[in-house]
Amino acid sequence: MDLDVVNMFVIAGGTLAIPILAFVASFLLWPSALIKIYYWYWRRALGMQVRYVRHEDYQFCYSFRGRPGHKPSILMLHGFSAHKDMWLTLVKFLPKNLHLVCVDMPGHEGTTRSSLDDLSIDGQVKRIHQFVECLKLNKKPFHLVGTSMGGNVAGVYAAYYPSDICSLSLVCPAGLQYSSDNQFIQRLKELQDSAAIEKIPLIPSTPEEMSEMLQLCSYVRFKVPQQILQGLVDVRIPHNSFYRKLFLEIVSEKSRYSLHQNMDKIKVPTQIIWGKQDQVLDVSGADMLAKAIANCQVDLLENCGHSVVMERPRKTAKLIVDFLASVHNTDNKKLD
Repeated sequence: MDLDVVNMFVIAGGTLAIPILAFVASFLLWPSALIKIYYWYWRRALGMQVRYVRHEDYQFCYSFRGRPGHKPSILMLHGFSAHKDMWLTLVKFLPKNLHLVCVDMPGHEGTTRSSLDDLSIDGQVKRIHQFVECLKLNKKPFHLVGTSMGGNVAGVYAAYYPSDICSLSLVCPAGLQYSSDNQFIQRLKELQDSAAIEKIPLIPSTPEEMSEMLQLCSYVRFKVPQQILQGLVDVRIPHNSFYRKLFLEIVSEKSRYSLHQNMDKIKVPTQIIWGKQDQVLDVSGADMLAKAIANCQVDLLENCGHSVVMERPRKTAKLIVDFLASVHNTDNKKLD
């Protein structure tokens, strides 16, 4: 073999070794950094841009793609202890001609966290309305999507500000009052009675607790490497005291049944999406909402738990696009 060719392979091998070693080092030593890079990469790949907007001294962080057009804009509200990037798996399967906005909920990620902030569902609804006003998103009625805690907020928002939105998608929303408690809710009540707030299942502080939370929230059993579990925990631990404060607020008497108390005030066309195997919030909540909301359709997903957006992103995206097309008579762009 020609010496120049040998030298080329040596140089190429050395060049490739640097990023490979950097990746391995990040995976082993700084898994949390790798997770942040992962989200950064997918935002760029999907064309989602991050921006900040202020209401007086309060800052909102959000990501967006596209611009307002003849089709309704879509605002997405994430669940408890998540962030705007949780929607990336769904965004991947949404048509690029839609205007999408994903906001960090109050106190989460890049949105202001203040000890003076009202973290009740009503308080969060008011904050999201401030965000909508800042972006002038309600210049034309928009479609609102919310999951879990974000679904509670979205449903109450629809009741409080009916002229802002044209339609609503609630994905396994919190805030409903059931006739009987499932196993998860029973466990939470036992923890509350014993004041063991350090043991809330949705606030993991070890890789083992993170694994348990993933199993609780998803029907699909993801095989997550120990280092990634550690990284997920490392990212969350600095925020766990806030998550505990928030959790106690949203399960308090003031907020626990907020959606239930306002569901009959929702007048816009509404879609309910729920995983049949949800262990966190019982799927019977879908029927409750369907009976209370006049113009409501229900889509139940087989072999799916609470993390609908993570477990069934393609199907969820298609359901939302089909719903928008049927309600607003827009062309349904095929999901590849």
